[in-house]
Amino acid sequence: MSQEDKRKEKNILKNTTNEANDLFHKTVDTANKTVKSVSGEGGLVGKASDTASNVLKNSSDLGNNVVGKSVDTSGKFVKGAKDKVFRNKNKKSK
Repeated sequence: MSQEDKRKEKNILKNTTNEANDLFHKTVDTANKTVKSVSGEGGLVGKASDTASNVLKNSSDLGNNVVGKSVDTSGKFVKGAKDKVFRNKNKKSK
């Protein structure tokens, strides 16, 4: 298994949230297209649908970024704690 594969495997939570975010974006886009096909492209309903789609997608992106940063932060914390425990064990054994 390559380093890249190992890194991807470690970030399963981030990968899952990215995939869910992409699916959500596609769902919102499809719903927006459906509304526009019924109401018309340039009308008030179409513009309101565009605005609502943008709000939903931006909210989803924000949540996705929060999850990604939380995963990165917790990973660094765990690695730092593990390294500290390892250093302390080495000091005691000397």
